[in-house]
Amino acid sequence: MNTNQNEKVRCLIIGSGPAGYTAAIYASRANLSPVLYEGIQPGGQLTTTTEVENFPGYPEGVTGTELMEDLKQQAARFGADIRIGIATETDLSAAPYKVTIDGEKVIETETLIIATGATAKYLGLPDEQKYAGMGVSACATCDGFFYRKKVVAVVGGGDTACEEALYLASLAKQVYLIVRKPYLRASKVMQERVLNAPNITVLFEHNTVGLFGEDGVEGAHLVKRMGEPDEEKVDIAIDGFFLAIGHKPNAEIFKPWIETDEVGYIKTIPGTPKTKVPGVFAAGDVADPHYRQAITAAGSGCAAAIEAERYLSEHGK
Repeated sequence: MNTNQNEKVRCLIIGSGPAGYTAAIYASRANLSPVLYEGIQPGGQLTTTTEVENFPGYPEGVTGTELMEDLKQQAARFGADIRIGIATETDLSAAPYKVTIDGEKVIETETLIIATGATAKYLGLPDEQKYAGMGVSACATCDGFFYRKKVVAVVGGGDTACEEALYLASLAKQVYLIVRKPYLRASKVMQERVLNAPNITVLFEHNTVGLFGEDGVEGAHLVKRMGEPDEEKVDIAIDGFFLAIGHKPNAEIFKPWIETDEVGYIKTIPGTPKTKVPGVFAAGDVADPHYRQAITAAGSGCAAAIEAERYLSEHGK
């Protein structure tokens, strides 16, 4: 492609969750004239949750979609150029950095803020889609509160699954932990806590094959020892079904240039949004395996924009 047709910007933000939009608010107010591409899921993961009750400043709660719309309008008010489009390729070998949008348009940018988020892994059952927001969740800290004194199931056998099960056990009446294998992958201390929790029942060697219920999840169809001669079908009555089989950070297109951990989360210099590439910053869930909350993502988006502004002024750009 003829480089003359490439658009040149000072600050490019990829992603439109709390991290991307907050970065856009700060970058706009710092006169960086940021361009933001919304990506595959405009508004990010929050748009798949119904009610958000833990974001400061919304005492009555707010829907994920409304919250994201508020942030988007705030960014637009200060002049952020918000566009529809997906980053498909990057060249971060030298500044200005090149990002290809939708496989055709190339943006050359002095600073890049990666806020592409992560995607929760699902089992792939049609029922997960059917009951999305009606009893199926991939975030216990987001939605656990709605299941006080109720019965819930968590799927997974690692540390995250155990953490979610323990968190839910503090709220729910009964928690089932559905584990495919005959053991837990979690660390010893987490295993002990789960196995000692009076209201957690671990169902080893169980696979979830479906969910059922009229106006929401009322139960799960499980198969014990699937594929073995003694396999048996088991149904459990539950009000909520939580997935804790991991998240996949949306970082593929940056991997040739930026360090990621073994799961694929972008590595940043501890305590900062800086990557090892100068002028390239990562914010929100794409760089956060630990908290994955809207408010922490927003905070890191703010930090990324401030760092981008400092970088540009230090380099006289």
